[in-house]
Amino acid sequence: MELKNATKGFSEKLGEGGFGCVFKGTLPGFSVVAVKKLKDLRQGEKQFRSEVQTIGMIQHINLVRLLGFCAEGSKRLLVYEYLVNGSLNSHLFSNYSAKLTWNLRYCIAHGIAKGLAYLHEECRHCIIHCDMKPDNVLLDAEFCPKIADFGMAKLLGRDFSRALTTMRGTIGYLAPEWISGLPITHKADVYSYGMMLLEIISGRRNSEKIKEGRHTYFPIYAACKVNEGDVMCLLDRRLDGNADAEQLEKACRIACWCIQDAEDHRPMMGQVVHMLEGVTDVEVPPVPRSLQYFVGMEDNNTQSAECN
Repeated sequence: MELKNATKGFSEKLGEGGFGCVFKGTLPGFSVVAVKKLKDLRQGEKQFRSEVQTIGMIQHINLVRLLGFCAEGSKRLLVYEYLVNGSLNSHLFSNYSAKLTWNLRYCIAHGIAKGLAYLHEECRHCIIHCDMKPDNVLLDAEFCPKIADFGMAKLLGRDFSRALTTMRGTIGYLAPEWISGLPITHKADVYSYGMMLLEIISGRRNSEKIKEGRHTYFPIYAACKVNEGDVMCLLDRRLDGNADAEQLEKACRIACWCIQDAEDHRPMMGQVVHMLEGVTDVEVPPVPRSLQYFVGMEDNNTQSAECN
């Protein structure tokens, strides 16, 4: 009842995804929160409480903080800190949002990488996000990125895969192993990060059809241009070329290493952090050959001719 009152009867919706709806709320003391109302959760109350308490102990500057939860009967609600600048998705792709400068984009990419590295390499047990995309990166008042929905895969169990495959916009970020049926590891998050990094650089959706030469799928075009050393054409046109050339090339190379076909060829997220910080050099990556097969949007012969 308290959360129902705090959200004014769940009247102010902030967003909706495959796992439920998110509403804005105000708790006593005027603390603004985001309340996620989970749907179709088959988990028992005891297991739900156990999993949520584990998630609540995970804290990092680049992770959205879980403040509390509610489990009454069939109702399952999660209470998170409210991030005033909304999702990265709304800033990258909205015509009405102020454009993100290159420096801000690079800092956001760095922050996301640090958050994922913490989940993968610094938690007691490796936590795989499984649904990394711009919708699941929220920005605070200073545009510090915070990863949302981490721990949902464990919380939802088998229901997670079903929700994931029916969510519009998610498929383009999924690693090939999701489709092939191979076991999912933290390297699936690395792949998703790489696809998202291409969008941060370009301001273009990976799923959009484009007309750049004979290419119709942006990640293939981007991978070929990175391989050729021509990365300035990948920069968001709204930036008018205002970007650090060295950082741009580095970010483009990192993105393409992250989306390599074989998991072993993708870096760890801790390595990605070091690459972005300039601690580690980034070599020119090969063009991932599974892109066109996985997405089914481009002819094999066309890509081979363009990239070789």
